[in-house]
Amino acid sequence: MEKLKIVFMGTPDFAVGILDTIYKNNYDIVGVITAPDKPAGRGQKVSMSAVKQYALEKNLRLLQPTNLKADDFLTELKSLEANLQVVVAFRMLPEVVWKMPKLGTFNLHASLLPQYRGAAPINWAIINGETKTGVTTFFIDDKIDTGAMILHKETHISEKETVGELHDRLMNIGCEAVIETLELITKGKVETTIQKDTEEIKTAYKLNKENCKIDWTKNGNEIYNQIRGLNPYPAAWTYIKDENQEWNVKLYDVSFEKTDHNFSIGQVIATKKEIKIATNDGFIHIYNLQFPAKRKMTSQELLNGIQLSHNSIAL
Repeated sequence: MEKLKIVFMGTPDFAVGILDTIYKNNYDIVGVITAPDKPAGRGQKVSMSAVKQYALEKNLRLLQPTNLKADDFLTELKSLEANLQVVVAFRMLPEVVWKMPKLGTFNLHASLLPQYRGAAPINWAIINGETKTGVTTFFIDDKIDTGAMILHKETHISEKETVGELHDRLMNIGCEAVIETLELITKGKVETTIQKDTEEIKTAYKLNKENCKIDWTKNGNEIYNQIRGLNPYPAAWTYIKDENQEWNVKLYDVSFEKTDHNFSIGQVIATKKEIKIATNDGFIHIYNLQFPAKRKMTSQELLNGIQLSHNSIAL
């Protein structure tokens, strides 16, 4: 049995959970690679990645390359003498990097590959109304999320689950999958399965302002799935227009009531206690939302400060 010497590559909170599990299982982590520090937020204060914070806390060797093909980075990476690289929510690696360790480079992806290859698999599984998802470990190749699969673990998605809740569950399931994968590699018992492309493969496109905007002409269940699939981050949004004012509003906790009505699609119905928006087949009831330059609040809190007229509409 060959002792593993691991380089870990990752950036967000999801990756920290996996790195922490590898660390607590006493594997030899010879280096951690993460994104460079960058400005973030309204004040553009320079912030470090979640993985960097963890690596500093545990005093792990840390590299933050801007160019993964740069000679100085490649020299330093080689000097770590890793025989395996583990990648979780990082970026596409050049061949010279993923081919470097003797035992290869494997990735943990938060979907049941080949479904939902791409940047936002957890979000899109919920947005598309899937009832199951999972995680997959696979050896990296020269394309995005297409390599030979090592193992996968499946889980059910509940009808009310948000992306934040599913994210945390998949991180825990991913921890199990990574440890099992490391054990298989240590014992030399890995048996891979080649991914098969079909016309039914769905893609986990990168989220942007456009695909997070709500289209109120869709049916209520589709809108509901979109909102919970983007809650809490990056959040589904809509314009709400009332008389001469228009706001860009983020929606968080909602429910869908399927029912017949005579309201126009997108019409905002506000009482002293609730806000709901008409769809073609019912109402989206809104419990938490955020107006520009304001904190996230309940609908009732908002209605204490803003009066919406019967002419207000979501666009």
